[in-house]
Amino acid sequence: MSFRVNLAASIVALSLAALTVGGAQAQSISQALAAAYQYAPDLQSALLNAKVSAENVALAKSRKLPTIGGSITATDSWQVNNGNLNDSKSLTAGLAYNQTLFDNFQTEAQIEAARAGAEAAEYQIQNTEQNVLLAVVQAYMNVLNDRELVALRQDNVSFFDAQLKSARDRLGVGEGTKIDVAQARARQAQGLAAYRAAQSSLEISKATFQRYVGASPQNLSASHNFGHLLPNTLEKAIASAEANHPALRMAKAAIRAAQAGADGAGAAFGPTMTFTSSVGTGLSEPGGSQGISGQFKLGLSVPIYAGGAIGAGVRKANLEQIKSEVDAMSAYDQVRQAVISAWSGIQSADAQIQAADAAVASGREVLDGVIQERDLGTRTTLDVLNSQAELETAREGLINASTQKVVATFSLLAATGQLTAGSLGLPVQVKSAAAYNATVEDVWQELRSVEDK
Repeated sequence: MSFRVNLAASIVALSLAALTVGGAQAQSISQALAAAYQYAPDLQSALLNAKVSAENVALAKSRKLPTIGGSITATDSWQVNNGNLNDSKSLTAGLAYNQTLFDNFQTEAQIEAARAGAEAAEYQIQNTEQNVLLAVVQAYMNVLNDRELVALRQDNVSFFDAQLKSARDRLGVGEGTKIDVAQARARQAQGLAAYRAAQSSLEISKATFQRYVGASPQNLSASHNFGHLLPNTLEKAIASAEANHPALRMAKAAIRAAQAGADGAGAAFGPTMTFTSSVGTGLSEPGGSQGISGQFKLGLSVPIYAGGAIGAGVRKANLEQIKSEVDAMSAYDQVRQAVISAWSGIQSADAQIQAADAAVASGREVLDGVIQERDLGTRTTLDVLNSQAELETAREGLINASTQKVVATFSLLAATGQLTAGSLGLPVQVKSAAAYNATVEDVWQELRSVEDK
Protein backbone atom coordinates (compact mmCIF):
# COMPACT_ATOMS: atom_id res chain seq x y z
CA MET A 1 0.00 0.00 0.00
CA SER A 2 1.67 3.25 -1.13
CA PHE A 3 0.54 6.77 -0.39
CA ARG A 4 2.53 10.02 -0.60
CA VAL A 5 1.07 12.86 1.40
CA ASN A 6 0.90 15.99 -0.69
CA LEU A 7 0.97 18.88 1.73
CA ALA A 8 1.16 21.52 -0.98
CA ALA A 9 -2.13 20.36 -2.52
CA SER A 10 -3.70 20.38 0.91
CA ILE A 11 -2.66 23.93 1.58
CA VAL A 12 -3.84 25.17 -1.83
CA ALA A 13 -7.19 23.47 -1.38
CA LEU A 14 -7.49 24.76 2.13
CA SER A 15 -7.67 28.40 0.97
CA LEU A 16 -7.08 29.33 4.59
CA ALA A 17 -3.59 30.77 4.36
CA ALA A 18 -4.00 34.25 5.73
CA LEU A 19 -1.43 36.25 3.77
CA THR A 20 0.26 39.36 5.05
CA VAL A 21 -2.34 41.98 5.87
CA GLY A 22 -1.41 45.63 5.96
CA GLY A 23 2.30 44.78 6.10
CA ALA A 24 1.91 42.68 9.29
CA GLN A 25 4.04 39.58 9.70
CA ALA A 26 2.13 36.30 9.25
CA GLN A 27 2.13 33.96 12.24
CA SER A 28 3.09 30.60 10.77
CA ILE A 29 2.39 27.21 12.27
CA SER A 30 6.10 26.88 13.10
CA GLN A 31 6.05 30.16 15.01
CA ALA A 32 2.94 29.15 16.94
CA LEU A 33 4.47 25.77 17.78
CA ALA A 34 7.70 27.39 18.99
CA ALA A 35 5.80 29.89 21.14
CA ALA A 36 3.63 27.15 22.64
CA TYR A 37 6.67 24.96 23.32
CA GLN A 38 8.26 27.70 25.40
CA TYR A 39 5.00 28.68 27.09
CA ALA A 40 3.18 25.38 27.80
CA PRO A 41 2.75 24.78 31.56
CA ASP A 42 2.08 21.07 30.97
CA LEU A 43 5.48 20.69 29.34
CA GLN A 44 7.22 22.54 32.16
CA SER A 45 5.43 20.32 34.67
CA ALA A 46 6.63 17.18 32.85
CA LEU A 47 10.20 18.52 32.95
CA LEU A 48 10.02 19.14 36.69
CA ASN A 49 8.54 15.68 37.21
CA ALA A 50 11.50 14.17 35.34
CA LYS A 51 13.91 16.01 37.61
CA VAL A 52 12.05 14.75 40.66
CA SER A 53 12.29 11.20 39.29
CA ALA A 54 16.04 11.65 38.76
CA GLU A 55 16.49 12.33 42.47
CA ASN A 56 15.28 8.81 43.18
CA VAL A 57 18.54 7.54 41.64
CA ALA A 58 20.61 9.47 44.17
CA LEU A 59 18.36 8.30 46.99
CA ALA A 60 18.73 4.66 45.90
CA LYS A 61 22.51 4.92 45.61
CA SER A 62 22.77 6.38 49.10
CA ARG A 63 21.60 3.11 50.65
CA LYS A 64 25.00 1.45 50.25
CA LEU A 65 27.21 4.50 50.52
CA PRO A 66 28.62 5.59 53.88
CA THR A 67 27.08 8.18 56.12
CA ILE A 68 29.63 10.21 58.02
CA GLY A 69 28.74 12.62 60.76
CA GLY A 70 30.46 14.71 63.38
CA SER A 71 29.15 15.76 66.75
CA ILE A 72 30.18 18.09 69.56
CA THR A 73 28.47 17.95 72.93
CA ALA A 74 28.98 20.34 75.85
CA THR A 75 27.48 19.57 79.26
CA ASP A 76 27.40 21.39 82.57
CA SER A 77 26.01 19.43 85.51
CA TRP A 78 25.77 20.33 89.17
CA GLN A 79 24.31 19.09 92.41
CA VAL A 80 24.00 20.37 95.97
CA ASN A 81 24.87 17.84 98.67
CA ASN A 82 24.90 18.81 102.36
CA GLY A 83 25.21 22.43 101.43
CA ASN A 84 28.10 21.81 99.06
CA LEU A 85 27.86 22.64 95.36
CA ASN A 86 29.43 20.11 93.05
CA ASP A 87 29.88 21.36 89.48
CA SER A 88 31.35 19.51 86.50
CA LYS A 89 31.78 20.49 82.88
CA SER A 90 32.61 18.34 79.88
CA LEU A 91 33.17 18.78 76.15
CA THR A 92 33.18 15.81 73.80
CA ALA A 93 33.72 15.60 70.05
CA GLY A 94 33.54 12.62 67.74
CA LEU A 95 33.01 11.18 64.27
CA ALA A 96 30.65 8.36 63.29
CA TYR A 97 30.83 6.20 60.16
CA ASN A 98 28.00 3.88 59.03
CA GLN A 99 27.74 1.80 55.89
CA THR A 100 25.76 -1.13 54.53
CA LEU A 101 28.29 -3.51 53.03
CA PHE A 102 25.87 -6.05 51.59
CA ASP A 103 22.08 -6.21 51.32
CA ASN A 104 21.58 -9.15 48.96
CA PHE A 105 21.63 -6.76 45.96
CA GLN A 106 18.50 -4.91 47.02
CA THR A 107 20.18 -1.57 46.48
CA GLU A 108 21.35 -2.51 43.00
CA ALA A 109 17.78 -3.44 42.09
CA GLN A 110 16.46 -0.16 43.50
CA ILE A 111 19.06 1.83 41.59
CA GLU A 112 18.04 0.11 38.36
CA ALA A 113 14.36 0.76 39.11
CA ALA A 114 15.11 4.43 39.81
CA ARG A 115 17.08 4.81 36.59
CA ALA A 116 14.30 3.19 34.60
CA GLY A 117 11.80 5.50 36.28
CA ALA A 118 13.92 8.54 35.40
CA GLU A 119 14.13 7.30 31.81
CA ALA A 120 10.35 6.87 31.68
CA ALA A 121 9.91 10.41 33.01
CA GLU A 122 12.21 11.70 30.25
CA TYR A 123 10.02 9.97 27.65
CA GLN A 124 6.98 11.47 29.35
CA ILE A 125 8.40 14.90 28.52
CA GLN A 126 8.47 13.93 24.85
CA ASN A 127 4.98 12.45 25.00
CA THR A 128 3.63 15.61 26.62
CA GLU A 129 5.50 17.62 24.01
CA GLN A 130 3.72 15.79 21.19
CA ASN A 131 0.33 16.21 22.84
CA VAL A 132 0.90 19.93 23.35
CA LEU A 133 2.12 20.54 19.80
CA LEU A 134 -0.76 18.58 18.27
CA ALA A 135 -3.24 20.55 20.38
CA VAL A 136 -1.62 23.75 19.09
CA VAL A 137 -2.02 22.63 15.48
CA GLN A 138 -5.68 21.79 16.11
CA ALA A 139 -6.28 25.17 17.76
CA TYR A 140 -4.40 26.94 14.96
CA MET A 141 -6.42 25.25 12.23
CA ASN A 142 -9.68 25.80 14.10
CA VAL A 143 -9.03 29.55 14.06
CA LEU A 144 -8.30 29.47 10.32
CA ASN A 145 -11.32 27.25 9.68
CA ASP A 146 -13.67 29.44 11.70
CA ARG A 147 -12.36 32.64 10.12
CA GLU A 148 -13.05 31.23 6.68
CA LEU A 149 -16.53 30.11 7.77
CA VAL A 150 -17.27 33.59 9.14
CA ALA A 151 -16.26 35.15 5.82
CA LEU A 152 -18.27 32.58 3.89
CA ARG A 153 -21.42 33.06 5.96
CA GLN A 154 -21.03 36.81 5.81
CA ASP A 155 -21.05 36.53 2.00
CA ASN A 156 -24.05 34.27 2.32
CA VAL A 157 -25.92 36.90 4.37
CA SER A 158 -25.08 39.50 1.74
CA PHE A 159 -26.46 37.21 -0.96
CA PHE A 160 -29.72 36.68 0.93
CA ASP A 161 -29.98 40.43 1.52
CA ALA A 162 -29.71 40.95 -2.21
CA GLN A 163 -32.27 38.25 -2.92
CA LEU A 164 -34.70 39.76 -0.41
CA LYS A 165 -34.32 43.17 -2.06
CA SER A 166 -34.76 41.58 -5.48
CA ALA A 167 -37.91 39.76 -4.34
CA ARG A 168 -39.38 42.98 -2.99
CA ASP A 169 -38.53 44.86 -6.18
CA ARG A 170 -40.07 42.12 -8.30
CA LEU A 171 -43.17 42.19 -6.11
CA GLY A 172 -43.36 45.95 -6.57
CA VAL A 173 -43.46 45.65 -10.35
CA GLY A 174 -45.85 42.71 -10.30
CA GLU A 175 -43.35 40.02 -11.30
CA GLY A 176 -43.05 38.32 -7.92
CA THR A 177 -45.19 37.16 -5.03
CA LYS A 178 -45.39 37.70 -1.31
CA ILE A 179 -44.33 34.08 -0.91
CA ASP A 180 -41.04 34.88 -2.64
CA VAL A 181 -40.46 37.76 -0.22
CA ALA A 182 -41.31 35.62 2.81
CA GLN A 183 -39.02 32.82 1.68
CA ALA A 184 -36.17 35.25 1.06
CA ARG A 185 -36.73 36.87 4.46
CA ALA A 186 -36.66 33.45 6.19
CA ARG A 187 -33.39 32.48 4.49
CA GLN A 188 -31.92 35.86 5.43
CA ALA A 189 -32.74 35.22 9.10
CA GLN A 190 -31.26 31.71 8.92
CA GLY A 191 -28.13 33.03 7.25
CA LEU A 192 -27.71 35.73 9.88
CA ALA A 193 -28.08 33.18 12.69
CA ALA A 194 -25.48 30.92 11.06
CA TYR A 195 -23.14 33.90 10.68
CA ARG A 196 -23.43 34.79 14.37
CA ALA A 197 -22.89 31.16 15.36
CA ALA A 198 -19.69 31.15 13.26
CA GLN A 199 -18.54 34.32 15.02
CA SER A 200 -19.10 32.71 18.43
CA SER A 201 -17.21 29.60 17.36
CA LEU A 202 -14.33 31.79 16.17
CA GLU A 203 -14.08 33.53 19.54
CA ILE A 204 -13.90 30.16 21.28
CA SER A 205 -11.19 29.01 18.88
CA LYS A 206 -9.22 32.19 19.54
CA ALA A 207 -9.44 31.62 23.29
CA THR A 208 -8.23 28.03 22.89
CA PHE A 209 -5.36 29.23 20.72
CA GLN A 210 -4.30 31.76 23.33
CA ARG A 211 -4.48 29.12 26.03
CA TYR A 212 -1.86 26.99 24.28
CA VAL A 213 0.29 29.63 22.60
CA GLY A 214 0.13 32.34 25.24
CA ALA A 215 -0.83 35.04 22.72
CA SER A 216 -3.85 35.86 20.59
CA PRO A 217 -3.81 34.70 16.95
CA GLN A 218 -2.69 37.28 14.43
CA ASN A 219 -2.31 36.82 10.67
CA LEU A 220 -2.20 33.03 10.50
CA SER A 221 -0.69 31.13 7.61
CA ALA A 222 -1.09 27.38 7.22
CA SER A 223 2.00 26.89 5.05
CA HIS A 224 4.86 24.72 6.37
CA ASN A 225 7.52 22.34 5.10
CA PHE A 226 7.17 19.25 7.29
CA GLY A 227 6.09 16.89 4.50
CA HIS A 228 9.52 15.24 4.34
CA LEU A 229 8.98 13.82 7.82
CA LEU A 230 6.00 11.71 6.74
CA PRO A 231 6.44 8.05 5.73
CA ASN A 232 5.16 7.11 2.28
CA THR A 233 3.51 3.82 3.27
CA LEU A 234 1.34 2.71 6.15
CA GLU A 235 3.80 -0.08 6.99
CA LYS A 236 6.64 2.44 7.32
CA ALA A 237 4.43 4.66 9.45
CA ILE A 238 3.72 1.82 11.88
CA ALA A 239 7.42 0.87 11.98
CA SER A 240 8.35 4.49 12.71
CA ALA A 241 5.83 4.61 15.54
CA GLU A 242 7.18 1.40 17.06
CA ALA A 243 10.72 2.79 16.99
CA ASN A 244 10.12 6.42 17.93
CA HIS A 245 6.88 6.97 19.80
CA PRO A 246 7.70 8.14 23.35
CA ALA A 247 4.68 6.35 24.82
CA LEU A 248 6.11 2.99 23.73
CA ARG A 249 9.58 3.88 24.99
CA MET A 250 8.03 4.96 28.26
CA ALA A 251 6.19 1.64 28.50
CA LYS A 252 9.43 -0.28 27.95
CA ALA A 253 11.15 1.74 30.67
CA ALA A 254 8.22 1.02 32.99
CA ILE A 255 8.70 -2.72 32.38
CA ARG A 256 12.37 -2.39 33.33
CA ALA A 257 11.44 -0.53 36.49
CA ALA A 258 8.87 -3.16 37.43
CA GLN A 259 11.33 -5.99 36.80
CA ALA A 260 13.92 -4.28 38.99
CA GLY A 261 11.26 -3.78 41.64
CA ALA A 262 10.48 -7.49 41.59
CA ASP A 263 14.19 -8.30 41.91
CA GLY A 264 14.49 -5.95 44.88
CA ALA A 265 11.44 -7.42 46.59
CA GLY A 266 12.84 -10.95 46.18
CA ALA A 267 16.21 -9.84 47.55
CA ALA A 268 14.54 -8.82 50.82
CA PHE A 269 14.78 -12.48 51.96
CA GLY A 270 18.58 -12.29 51.95
CA PRO A 271 21.16 -11.29 54.57
CA THR A 272 22.32 -7.76 55.30
CA MET A 273 25.78 -6.82 56.55
CA THR A 274 26.52 -3.41 58.06
CA PHE A 275 29.64 -1.70 59.38
CA THR A 276 29.66 1.08 61.95
CA SER A 277 32.49 2.87 63.71
CA SER A 278 33.01 5.93 65.84
CA VAL A 279 35.90 7.83 67.35
CA GLY A 280 35.90 10.70 69.81
CA THR A 281 37.65 12.63 72.53
CA GLY A 282 36.66 14.90 75.34
CA LEU A 283 37.63 17.35 78.07
CA SER A 284 36.15 17.51 81.54
CA GLU A 285 36.45 19.68 84.64
CA PRO A 286 37.67 18.68 87.08
CA GLY A 287 39.80 15.89 85.74
CA GLY A 288 41.20 17.23 82.48
CA SER A 289 41.33 15.29 79.22
CA GLN A 290 39.53 11.98 78.86
CA GLY A 291 41.69 10.89 75.92
CA ILE A 292 40.53 9.34 72.66
CA SER A 293 38.11 6.41 72.38
CA GLY A 294 36.65 4.52 69.46
CA GLN A 295 34.72 1.40 68.44
CA PHE A 296 34.08 -0.74 65.36
CA LYS A 297 31.05 -2.95 64.74
CA LEU A 298 30.34 -5.47 62.00
CA GLY A 299 26.78 -6.79 61.96
CA LEU A 300 25.00 -9.52 60.01
CA SER A 301 21.23 -9.95 59.98
CA VAL A 302 19.05 -12.51 58.23
CA PRO A 303 15.25 -12.08 58.01
CA ILE A 304 13.22 -15.03 59.25
CA TYR A 305 9.71 -13.67 59.60
CA ALA A 306 8.37 -10.16 59.06
CA GLY A 307 4.67 -10.59 59.70
CA GLY A 308 3.99 -11.48 56.05
CA ALA A 309 5.30 -8.16 54.77
CA ILE A 310 8.13 -9.69 52.73
CA GLY A 311 5.91 -12.21 50.98
CA ALA A 312 3.28 -9.58 50.27
CA GLY A 313 5.95 -7.29 48.88
CA VAL A 314 7.16 -9.98 46.47
CA ARG A 315 3.65 -10.79 45.28
CA LYS A 316 2.86 -7.10 44.83
CA ALA A 317 6.06 -6.53 42.84
CA ASN A 318 5.33 -9.52 40.60
CA LEU A 319 1.82 -8.26 39.92
CA GLU A 320 3.17 -4.82 39.10
CA GLN A 321 5.60 -6.39 36.65
CA ILE A 322 2.77 -8.23 34.90
CA LYS A 323 0.70 -5.04 34.89
CA SER A 324 3.55 -3.09 33.26
CA GLU A 325 3.70 -5.63 30.44
CA VAL A 326 -0.07 -5.46 29.94
CA ASP A 327 0.09 -1.66 29.92
CA ALA A 328 2.83 -1.83 27.27
CA MET A 329 0.61 -4.01 25.09
CA SER A 330 -2.23 -1.52 25.50
CA ALA A 331 0.09 1.39 24.61
CA TYR A 332 1.22 -0.42 21.47
CA ASP A 333 -2.38 -1.00 20.37
CA GLN A 334 -3.28 2.64 20.99
CA VAL A 335 -0.29 3.95 19.04
CA ARG A 336 -0.96 1.57 16.15
CA GLN A 337 -4.60 2.66 16.11
CA ALA A 338 -3.52 6.32 16.09
CA VAL A 339 -1.24 5.70 13.09
CA ILE A 340 -3.94 3.95 11.08
CA SER A 341 -6.54 6.55 12.07
CA ALA A 342 -4.32 9.46 11.01
CA TRP A 343 -3.34 7.70 7.78
CA SER A 344 -6.98 6.99 6.94
CA GLY A 345 -7.90 10.55 7.91
CA ILE A 346 -5.50 11.94 5.30
CA GLN A 347 -6.89 9.69 2.60
CA SER A 348 -10.47 10.49 3.58
CA ALA A 349 -9.74 14.22 3.60
CA ASP A 350 -8.18 13.97 0.14
CA ALA A 351 -11.31 12.30 -1.20
CA GLN A 352 -13.56 14.86 0.48
CA ILE A 353 -11.49 17.75 -0.92
CA GLN A 354 -11.80 16.39 -4.45
CA ALA A 355 -15.54 15.86 -4.07
CA ALA A 356 -16.04 19.29 -2.51
CA ASP A 357 -13.99 20.96 -5.26
CA ALA A 358 -16.25 19.41 -7.89
CA ALA A 359 -19.37 20.29 -5.90
CA VAL A 360 -18.31 23.93 -5.52
CA ALA A 361 -17.50 24.29 -9.21
CA SER A 362 -20.79 22.74 -10.33
CA GLY A 363 -22.74 24.56 -7.61
CA ARG A 364 -21.60 27.94 -8.90
CA GLU A 365 -22.65 27.06 -12.43
CA VAL A 366 -26.00 25.80 -11.21
CA LEU A 367 -26.60 28.94 -9.16
CA ASP A 368 -25.78 31.22 -12.06
CA GLY A 369 -28.07 29.21 -14.34
CA VAL A 370 -30.96 29.18 -11.86
CA ILE A 371 -30.70 32.95 -11.36
CA GLN A 372 -30.86 33.46 -15.11
CA GLU A 373 -33.84 31.13 -15.38
CA ARG A 374 -35.54 32.92 -12.48
CA ASP A 375 -35.05 36.23 -14.28
CA LEU A 376 -36.66 34.66 -17.36
CA GLY A 377 -39.58 33.44 -15.26
CA THR A 378 -38.93 29.70 -15.52
CA ARG A 379 -37.58 29.35 -11.97
CA THR A 380 -38.70 30.75 -8.62
CA THR A 381 -36.91 32.63 -5.86
CA LEU A 382 -37.04 29.44 -3.79
CA ASP A 383 -35.03 27.64 -6.48
CA VAL A 384 -32.36 30.35 -6.24
CA LEU A 385 -32.29 30.15 -2.44
CA ASN A 386 -31.98 26.36 -2.52
CA SER A 387 -29.15 26.53 -5.06
CA GLN A 388 -27.31 29.03 -2.87
CA ALA A 389 -27.77 26.76 0.18
CA GLU A 390 -26.34 23.80 -1.75
CA LEU A 391 -23.35 25.88 -2.84
CA GLU A 392 -22.78 27.08 0.72
CA THR A 393 -22.84 23.49 1.98
CA ALA A 394 -20.27 22.46 -0.63
CA ARG A 395 -17.99 25.40 0.20
CA GLU A 396 -18.19 24.65 3.93
CA GLY A 397 -17.41 21.01 3.17
CA LEU A 398 -14.30 22.09 1.29
CA ILE A 399 -13.15 24.27 4.17
CA ASN A 400 -13.73 21.55 6.76
CA ALA A 401 -12.10 18.80 4.67
CA SER A 402 -9.03 20.94 4.02
CA THR A 403 -8.70 21.66 7.74
CA GLN A 404 -9.07 17.97 8.53
CA LYS A 405 -6.31 17.18 6.03
CA VAL A 406 -3.79 19.40 7.80
CA VAL A 407 -4.79 18.17 11.27
CA ALA A 408 -4.59 14.54 10.11
CA THR A 409 -1.15 15.23 8.67
CA PHE A 410 0.17 16.47 12.01
CA SER A 411 -1.68 13.66 13.78
CA LEU A 412 0.31 11.21 11.68
CA LEU A 413 3.52 13.01 12.65
CA ALA A 414 2.53 12.65 16.31
CA ALA A 415 1.54 8.99 15.91
CA THR A 416 4.91 8.16 14.36
CA GLY A 417 6.81 10.02 17.08
CA GLN A 418 7.97 12.87 14.82
CA LEU A 419 5.95 15.76 16.25
CA THR A 420 8.78 17.05 18.46
CA ALA A 421 10.67 20.31 18.58
CA GLY A 422 13.82 18.52 17.48
CA SER A 423 12.26 16.74 14.52
CA LEU A 424 10.41 19.87 13.38
CA GLY A 425 13.53 22.00 13.75
CA LEU A 426 11.79 24.58 15.93
CA PRO A 427 14.01 27.46 17.08
CA VAL A 428 13.81 26.53 20.76
CA GLN A 429 15.97 24.92 23.40
CA VAL A 430 14.72 21.35 23.69
CA LYS A 431 13.43 20.57 27.17
CA SER A 432 15.18 17.57 28.70
CA ALA A 433 16.20 16.37 32.16
CA ALA A 434 19.23 14.43 30.81
CA ALA A 435 21.77 16.96 32.06
CA TYR A 436 20.07 17.08 35.45
CA ASN A 437 20.11 13.27 35.60
CA ALA A 438 23.88 13.28 35.07
CA THR A 439 24.26 15.77 37.91
CA VAL A 440 22.29 13.79 40.48
CA GLU A 441 24.19 10.60 39.59
CA ASP A 442 27.18 12.28 41.28
CA VAL A 443 26.38 11.19 44.83
CA TRP A 444 29.62 12.66 46.24
CA GLN A 445 28.67 16.24 45.40
CA GLU A 446 27.47 16.85 48.97
CA LEU A 447 30.92 16.03 50.34
CA ARG A 448 32.68 18.23 47.78
CA SER A 449 30.33 21.10 48.47
CA VAL A 450 31.20 20.87 52.17
CA GLU A 451 34.93 20.88 51.33
CA ASP A 452 34.49 23.91 49.06
CA LYS A 453 32.95 25.81 51.88
